[in-house]
Amino acid sequence: MRHTLAILVENEAGVMTRVTGLFSARGYNIESLSVAPTLDETISRMTLVTRGDERVIEQINKQLNKLIPVIKTEDLSRTSHMERELVLVKVQAKHETRAEVLRMADVFRASVVDVSEESYTLELTGKAGKIDAFLRMLTPLHIIEMTRTGPIGMRRGGKAFAVEEK
Repeated sequence: MRHTLAILVENEAGVMTRVTGLFSARGYNIESLSVAPTLDETISRMTLVTRGDERVIEQINKQLNKLIPVIKTEDLSRTSHMERELVLVKVQAKHETRAEVLRMADVFRASVVDVSEESYTLELTGKAGKIDAFLRMLTPLHIIEMTRTGPIGMRRGGKAFAVEEK
């Protein structure tokens, strides 16, 4: 089963290497990884997507919590949460296909972030299924280049996943 883990870590050099090393040493795969500082710049939040049964995910959480720079972890898959991805996609836009590319962008509510004589670069944020459908629709129009973030997520409601105030 797919699990999205939120991990708060100290924002210092080598932390990502230690976390990813834990996964590779145990033969676990990381499908997606996103890291950025929180409002407190001394702390970063990692969103990590992996697969495993309950026993494997429990073991991963225990091992993560043993690492010194890890402050706390949470399996978002066990909570009511939301996930979003970002995709940037450069599409060939010759004279005869320019209108169709813009129509697809409009249908999916994508933004045009760059225009050249031969291409449009589009930006779209949404659930993974929406991103996948968007890319399927653009494929016949010739995708030149594409990059996507993988999911980031947070739990719904008023409770924060943050370091407790002292």
